[in-house]
Amino acid sequence: MPFITSEGKVTNKAAYTCLALDITGRKDLLGLWVSEAEGSNFWLSVLTELKNRGLQDILIACVDGLKGFPGAINTVFPGTEIQLCIIHLIRNTLRYIASKDQKSFMKELRLVYSAPTEEAALIALDRLEENWGKKYSLSIRTWKQN
Repeated sequence: MPFITSEGKVTNKAAYTCLALDITGRKDLLGLWVSEAEGSNFWLSVLTELKNRGLQDILIACVDGLKGFPGAINTVFPGTEIQLCIIHLIRNTLRYIASKDQKSFMKELRLVYSAPTEEAALIALDRLEENWGKKYSLSIRTWKQN
């Protein structure tokens, strides 16, 4: 997003948001931050600010895979369960799948992330590995780790 500095120069900065979902399902935008660069130190300062503003705990944090982000979260809110955002996980997976295989692979992968239970997801993941593991072992391993 372009910004104009006090010197009249145009510079690019990113806007970051933090969305919360409380125990009743109510959504709340906790803040909007503008920064030139995203990193674990940036998020550590955001999380510290949120704690100082009264946020007591985070049960589950859904993050984008930024290195050091889980550590920053657990520094301020120990015990938070960290999950990789499903959209980021899918995008990352598609980067390693040949375009001719993407439609078929994604059809089977959808059975993993849309499974009604953990057991069903694990069965679907095993089936995905049987069908695609030799060709796309790195992508399968990413799903198993996450």
